[in-house]
Amino acid sequence: MAGGTPPRRRTAEVRSPDSGVEDLVDVAALQDWMQSQGVTDGPVRLGETLGGGTQNVLIKVRTGDRDMVLRRGPRHLRPRTNDMLRREMRVLEALSGTEVPHARLIAACPDEEVLGGAVFYLMEEVDGFNPAVGLSGAASRSLDVRRHLCLSTAAAAATLAAVDHEAVGLGDMGNPTGFLERQVGRWRSELVSYSSFAGYDGPDLPGVEALGDWLDDNRPAQWRPGILHGDYHLANVLCDHRTGSVAAVVDWEMTTIGDPLLDLGWLLATWPRGDGPEILSDGVRALAGVVDRDDLVREYAERSTRDLSSVDWYVVLACYKLAIVQEGTYARACAGLAPREVGDRLHAGSLVLLARAREITGT
Repeated sequence: MAGGTPPRRRTAEVRSPDSGVEDLVDVAALQDWMQSQGVTDGPVRLGETLGGGTQNVLIKVRTGDRDMVLRRGPRHLRPRTNDMLRREMRVLEALSGTEVPHARLIAACPDEEVLGGAVFYLMEEVDGFNPAVGLSGAASRSLDVRRHLCLSTAAAAATLAAVDHEAVGLGDMGNPTGFLERQVGRWRSELVSYSSFAGYDGPDLPGVEALGDWLDDNRPAQWRPGILHGDYHLANVLCDHRTGSVAAVVDWEMTTIGDPLLDLGWLLATWPRGDGPEILSDGVRALAGVVDRDDLVREYAERSTRDLSSVDWYVVLACYKLAIVQEGTYARACAGLAPREVGDRLHAGSLVLLARAREITGT
């Protein structure tokens, strides 16, 4: 501007104990966007990265005296990362008026241009702990609180299943028609596709074919569509330090409209037993034996009008599906596309899942 004072660019303070976080978030661009959304009228500071690697990234953000969390894809975006995050944004917005425990959505940016190709959103920071990592607060000291924590996971799943997905604006998400009918064929095809990975000799998953047949032969005749989290287990909840209650269900990227009883099946399939390898991290062992499967089902039933007479079928489907999903990482590890130790651990977990399923089916 001739004869004038050059415009002054706002600066943003970066506080990052993790190297490379500036590559994930252009702080000046984030600040400009937050101001345009009415989230702040002051400077923005970044805190530590809460998650990362190959998964979606969580980064603390502070403006004034307000703390929040930014969620975006990993440094190297996968082909579907942005679409999955857009789905998360939509789900969190839909849940805002419900009783489902979740981190409140503050603002969403489905535009890829703001952060150089990555969509993102801001959500409230939840003061809670992940029980799959370890117990904290009262839960580490009190058996009663641990029991409440366990039952709260079933209660939260039932609360989600009770939401009218059409009333909250998710009526056009997913394809619930034939959802149960297509599960076995979908995941059989997925398992076959792994043979394309060089170095993978094919699945060594005892009983997987028989389990697929059992699922097709015993499929529930009737079910009611609802919101399905899609990956519901102890590692995807944050619990209150004082009460143990589920403070937030997290990681909504697999959410669809399907049969919500699969979330209950997933919770039961992955529940810690303490008598061998765990499906989740070893932190869950502290909850082994605190409640049993019947306790969780009763807690769910008290908050649900759904027919739970076929709950075993949903547990078997969860074991079957998750075993095949994990085998995919093992196949990629055999091809050198994922860490071998991770692939070996997940393959071992698949064997445990299939063994649990065979306990139910007798196959």
